[in-house]
Amino acid sequence: MATFNIQVNGRQQQVDVDPDTPILWVLRDHLQLVGTKYGCGIAQCGACTIHLEGTAVRACSLPVSSVGDKPITTIEGLSEDASHALQEAWREHDVPQCGYCQAGQLMSAASFLKSNPNPTEAEIDAAMEGNLCRCGTYNRIKEAILTAAQNS
Repeated sequence: MATFNIQVNGRQQQVDVDPDTPILWVLRDHLQLVGTKYGCGIAQCGACTIHLEGTAVRACSLPVSSVGDKPITTIEGLSEDASHALQEAWREHDVPQCGYCQAGQLMSAASFLKSNPNPTEAEIDAAMEGNLCRCGTYNRIKEAILTAAQNS
């Protein structure tokens, strides 16, 4: 066990965990931030996507020891009141069905729009390719991202 000081959603947090513990489990089990989901455990589905210094990363394969002082943002930190343009567009387009993948989808989309605020449909498809949705809401996700881009 080791003590790690990490910044999550703008707050300094201290956790005592094994250095190899994936940040996903630190967030969920130690900080009770359960919006970030466990999907596959091998960084292939995107359900566990968070931001590390604003870049989308897979929390299930990122050891806490590699985070250092880089700020982490989870779905809980995307906005205090669910007013982020993407969250509003998600509701407008009725994106979620089961909802399990949605936090990861939103976090990937937010990071993508930060680097490409005026994307084409093809760019959205390419950027979101690594996020799986078992319910198949891909068209609604794309429409919501386009709407958020227009409203930002």
